[in-house]
Amino acid sequence: MPIYLYWGEDSFAIAQAVKVLQERSLDPTWESFNLDKISPDQPESVIQGLNQAMTPPFGSGNRFVWLVDTPLMQRCSEDLLAELDRTLPSIPQTTTFLMTSSAKPDGRLKSTKLLQKYAQIQEFSPIPPWKTDLLLKQVQRVAQEVGVKLSSSGADFIVEAVGNNTRQLYGELEKIRLFAGDSKKPLGIEAIAPLITTTSQNSLQLVAMILEGKTDQALELVTDLLRQNEPALKIVVTLTNQFRQRLWIKVMLQSGERDERTIAQAAELNNPKKLYFLQKELAKLSVNQFQQTLPLLLELEFGLKRGADEMAAMQTKVIELCQIFHS
Repeated sequence: MPIYLYWGEDSFAIAQAVKVLQERSLDPTWESFNLDKISPDQPESVIQGLNQAMTPPFGSGNRFVWLVDTPLMQRCSEDLLAELDRTLPSIPQTTTFLMTSSAKPDGRLKSTKLLQKYAQIQEFSPIPPWKTDLLLKQVQRVAQEVGVKLSSSGADFIVEAVGNNTRQLYGELEKIRLFAGDSKKPLGIEAIAPLITTTSQNSLQLVAMILEGKTDQALELVTDLLRQNEPALKIVVTLTNQFRQRLWIKVMLQSGERDERTIAQAAELNNPKKLYFLQKELAKLSVNQFQQTLPLLLELEFGLKRGADEMAAMQTKVIELCQIFHS
């Protein structure tokens, strides 16, 4: 049945999915006649959408009815529920009926249960930054969609540079596609690094400075990142992920584990080859040092979410982190 519900906070990913669904459903020649985009501020928007969904398309292709930011999964009157119950099973195959919402559907509502019965439901929430395996799969999927061939090192670099920002991911890959032209060779770090805006990469440089105890340089980089409007919480997520990863590696090595794949899997390290370089980096550092970093980063995250001044909070904690590793 051609009924869809897309929900989640990743508005750009939803927009991309809507575009694909539209292209699949509409004949471009008849698009202006068959596309109904209905916003929630229109009178009786849901009823209007249901009525349009029952209307046959003009010319060729399907009718595409889109209820934008619909509140159906958060509140629904008994009268509206009855209309949904009557109409959804009868929507013809010549109509694509789409509902989108940024809010998670309330599973307790009868309207949500009804949509679960008739609609294809897909979530579009940002991938948590620490789930690097899922971020890597997303990079690989979008690269294939855009038409870019990446080496494993190139894909890893993009994960670190872009994180879970899907809008930036599409933008960077489109830039890389234009640069690559007709090249069939998989692109690695050397080819793509100069093209990518790497705020996350700068956060990785911050990790390196902290590990070396270079307080002055770390503070300068924090100031630069914040002046570039890099969200403080995003920087904290990168730091937390990197220090947690290094703690896992150090703990595994100290326990006597030597199998690189086992260590890489435990540390959620996408590329096991990076383990060689991380081992050299960690040789002179202790488990205790990394254990001290995580409570500080948790305090920093909590403070920022409570409204602390970003610059002051970041600088204070970066100084404390550098002191842990200062030799």
